[in-house]
Amino acid sequence: MEKVLAMILALTQYNPRSLAQHIGVGRPWDLDRTKGGVVMLQPYSSTNGEHWYGGTADAIYQNMHFVQDSHVDEIFVLAGDHVYTMRYDHVIAAHRNRRADITVGVVEIPLAEAGRYGIVTLDHTERIIAFEEKPTDSKSNLGSMGIYVFNKNALMEVLEEAHGREAHDFGRDILPSVLSDYKVYGYRHRGYWRDVGTIESYWQANMDLIVDLPQLNLYDPNTEIRTVFNNMPPVKLGPKAQAGRSLISHGCIINGLVFNSVLSPGVCVEEGAQVTDSVLFDDTTICKNAIVHRSIVDKQCWIGPGCHVGYGDDYTLNKDEPDYLNCGITVVGKGAKLPPGLKVGRNCRIGCWVERSDFDDDFLPSGSTVERKTQKKYRV
Repeated sequence: MEKVLAMILALTQYNPRSLAQHIGVGRPWDLDRTKGGVVMLQPYSSTNGEHWYGGTADAIYQNMHFVQDSHVDEIFVLAGDHVYTMRYDHVIAAHRNRRADITVGVVEIPLAEAGRYGIVTLDHTERIIAFEEKPTDSKSNLGSMGIYVFNKNALMEVLEEAHGREAHDFGRDILPSVLSDYKVYGYRHRGYWRDVGTIESYWQANMDLIVDLPQLNLYDPNTEIRTVFNNMPPVKLGPKAQAGRSLISHGCIINGLVFNSVLSPGVCVEEGAQVTDSVLFDDTTICKNAIVHRSIVDKQCWIGPGCHVGYGDDYTLNKDEPDYLNCGITVVGKGAKLPPGLKVGRNCRIGCWVERSDFDDDFLPSGSTVERKTQKKYRV
């Protein structure tokens, strides 16, 4: 990375503290440098009336001074909710060889999913001749990856023009309008890529890691994937532990059953508990005889003895978030404490820091949402 990217600007929006703590000064990625490195940029109110980022393009426009002051010829614009491996030096080489103003990373997708993506059409030279954002009917199966390379001057020009007409998003507003005025090419990506902008796609990306021959192979010596290291002991399996087809991180203690799941560091699965088809975040405890199925459980949660999360065959859509919780996955927010014996159905959403008193019954039907009744008075 350090050979290709001179500096990384991480543009964040809502509740950026956790991400900022994770990135820090960028040491795991060799970004702790005297010059360049990584800078976190949050939106702020200014005398010019700037405030929350209105979209991907607006986020960069509000930080245009960093672009102007940079001593580079090309600028990558990368989405933060995608999982992939890519040789950025190959993208830059293709961009320069074609003398492109803009290069867009594209990947083949099923036509049935075209409505979720920006869809591009290429000519015989790989130049983009059409760009539609989330079309209802598409003949092309090439989706934009949300990965762009701009010549510096081209980026500043298109952002100034877009700001004048209050256009804030690259895919929706900018790229379809610049095809005739700029040389815009596609770069075909043939490796693993997944947009994790929905709950289902995030869950599926985790499940992709535990198949027998994963496309994104964390154990491939030729594909080094770096992250922050937690100084924790190795995984501990008790005498009654059963584990299969799972990723279990360091610091976990397993005394129950774990199958087809991904466990982050520090998770504890007590005796008689069962975790299947689920993703558990750091320092969560699954108590004795509890069951967690097809769920995503955030950090520092406590699933009480005898609980059953992901219960039954009722797949009623979530009443508050039907567009996101509609595939049977139940999500449990950070720090939630589920009382002993609670049954939680499918497509449920349990908010952060909920406690026993926030539940009116010992059964939460599918499609329900529970939030903390009294606001937490300290920082999460």
